[in-house]
Amino acid sequence: MATLITGGAGFVGSHLTERLLAVSEDRFVVADNFNAYYDPQLKRANAARIAASPRVTLVEGDLREPDFAARLLQQHDVRRIVHLAASPGVPHGQSNPLETTENNVQATVMLLSAAKQQGVDRFLFASSSTVYGPRSAIPFVEDAPLSTPASIYGVTKRSGELLGLTYHEQFGLPFVSLRLFNAYGPRLRPELALAAFTKNILQGKPLTLYGDGSFERDFTHVTDVCDGIIAALTADDVVGECINLGNHRPIAIRTLIDLISKAADAPAQILSKPTRSEDLPRTCADTNKAQRLLGYRPKIRIEQGVEDYVRWMRGWLERGEW
Repeated sequence: MATLITGGAGFVGSHLTERLLAVSEDRFVVADNFNAYYDPQLKRANAARIAASPRVTLVEGDLREPDFAARLLQQHDVRRIVHLAASPGVPHGQSNPLETTENNVQATVMLLSAAKQQGVDRFLFASSSTVYGPRSAIPFVEDAPLSTPASIYGVTKRSGELLGLTYHEQFGLPFVSLRLFNAYGPRLRPELALAAFTKNILQGKPLTLYGDGSFERDFTHVTDVCDGIIAALTADDVVGECINLGNHRPIAIRTLIDLISKAADAPAQILSKPTRSEDLPRTCADTNKAQRLLGYRPKIRIEQGVEDYVRWMRGWLERGEW
């Protein structure tokens, strides 16, 4: 029996696989299509790190391909699924709606169908804070009205949730949706704000800031996110639920820049651009449900996480790996 981690060569997926290898004796199938959304070599480096374990099978392929998911689950006797694979990023979804919908909705329903056929024991879906719309009450509570998402990416993630919940209600698939809030840490995707800001500050280059920096985000360290995912693999009373994995301590983007600048001991040169309509003014996770169902308690404060990340990025740049 094995656990399948889709998008397993990515940022969260590679960290999750490493953590699972450390805390269990299970076998893992890591699937990724290594697309060019960002430099595939970064993902291949992640994959090489985790594929060194004899308990990891690395599979390259696309979930949208007919029968790919079904063959994968059958061949490796997959009993649990963590579905992280997606076209990420709000701006990318706005400019590439068809690709984003195919990767986030079509691929998800094909995997759900294969999981139903296989009769898996658990299906964890990586959703997003973007499912909450601009009229959602703060903090975001899972079972409160969501309103319409502000972005196409958010719509695709909500669509994935609804598909999974319908497969649960209609076919008994043990589906759980985990709503991730601004995960960050080493190996963060290079286009995300924390990564781009840190790189530019360390290199003495201007960074691009959309709006006045007052928007607030609920940054959550990847180790805390992984704790929540791992707990959800075996927790009782979570099937059919949507659960926030956030930090419940949002900070303004300007404050984030100040923290990076302080940790880097270098000034931030800011290039201001107009606010983007798809950006929510504030995200903040209510974590009471996660605490109750998963024993989830995020441990890493943003100040510590940013300092550690800047240290990691500095070493990465000095070694010429990025």
